[in-house]
Amino acid sequence: MENLAAFGVALLVTFCFCAVYMKQFRKTERLAREAAEKGNFVSEGPRAQHPHIDVTYCIGCATCTTVCPEGDVLVMIGGKAAMVNGHKCIGHAMCAEACPVGAITMVMAKGGAGAEMPYLTPEYETTVPNLFIAGELGGLALIKNAIRQGKECVDTIAQRVSEERGASRDPELYDVLIVGAGPAGISASLRAIERGLKHITIERDELGGTVAKYPRQKLVLTSPVEFPMYGKFNHTELSKEELLAFWNKVLHRADFNARTGVSVDDIRRGDDGLFTVTTPQENFRARAVVLALGRAGTPNQLGVKGEELPKVMYRLIEADHYTHKKLLIVGGGDSAVEAAMGLATQAGNEVTLSYRKSAFSRIKDRNEKRIADFIRTGKLRVLFNSLPIEITPDSVVLDVSGEGPRTIPNDYVWVFAGGKPPNEFLRKVGVGFGMQDTTPEASREAELLRRPAEALVQLT
Repeated sequence: MENLAAFGVALLVTFCFCAVYMKQFRKTERLAREAAEKGNFVSEGPRAQHPHIDVTYCIGCATCTTVCPEGDVLVMIGGKAAMVNGHKCIGHAMCAEACPVGAITMVMAKGGAGAEMPYLTPEYETTVPNLFIAGELGGLALIKNAIRQGKECVDTIAQRVSEERGASRDPELYDVLIVGAGPAGISASLRAIERGLKHITIERDELGGTVAKYPRQKLVLTSPVEFPMYGKFNHTELSKEELLAFWNKVLHRADFNARTGVSVDDIRRGDDGLFTVTTPQENFRARAVVLALGRAGTPNQLGVKGEELPKVMYRLIEADHYTHKKLLIVGGGDSAVEAAMGLATQAGNEVTLSYRKSAFSRIKDRNEKRIADFIRTGKLRVLFNSLPIEITPDSVVLDVSGEGPRTIPNDYVWVFAGGKPPNEFLRKVGVGFGMQDTTPEASREAELLRRPAEALVQLT
């Protein structure tokens, strides 16, 4: 009798396990089928469930890395999620379910991380001859890669210029024009000085690019970085302030030809192979162009008092580094809603979303359902029919319809009011695009992160 009871219990446990497994399998199978119907990565390879991460939408909240029961299948690389141990993944799909912005889908194919990115040669040249891309816009957001790519782009240009320029030199023609003064742009500029090229660097914002917007004190590098003419930073932890102090030192070099507050409207390559770069102030002519733009594009601003404060941002970078803060998101599109949900998942945050209309009308169904749950459970607050009218260092004043001005305590503000994405600009100037997988590079970076700092010096 006891054996029969034990057998019954075992049978019941087995049945429950199979039921749970089949439910999970059907869910992941459904996610994979939906991904296939949408054209997401479904390619030849083993028929196993894997996450595909669209780095275009990943906001770096790290939620997916914490929910995976298999350990380090997913890690954070350069502020983005990446799959580095795919062999450990058995298709739980918890990462896809937990992602607050829908950047992860489960596919019945080779997993990975990717996005629609510019086609680049091994020399980082685009489909437009002598038009190069260096830094975040071409792949993973890693400082050391941006520095290396900026330098290597200019090395390629220097070789070509020496072959083409000959004895003649047009005083109005630059050998290389560099767009962007972040890590890639500064590295390219210093290399141009070192190689004796006539150069000019144009930056629409401030020196330092994306780094100037980082929230944290320390920037963790996977290996030491080396700037042309300045040598190597022989440590793998560098403060943002130290790096920006270096940027400022470079800016004041007499031979560093840079202009800030200048945006580029157009780039055209003529029949003679030379580029005309159009800006609101003037036009420039160059033999080659290096685009070190980043991925943020040109955002629209609110035009309110205090918007120039450093606490105001137009792009969410590394959401997991904002915790125990009072945060305001401005906007009602998918980007604003996804940023609000991502920040609301971080410990101790008080998140308010301000939207000028009475209801969301242009967001994805998935986002609409998720934010409704966030509002219902009190994870975030939404103020419809509201507009920021003033931003101060420790608060924001909102004009709320039917109520008037309301002042709320605040540490950071994100504005998602649309803008011109860089991909649109790149297509305009003739650059070709396609889906590309960033998994191999991410895996290498993850391996470097696991090694002692002493070994990193040898690997650089």
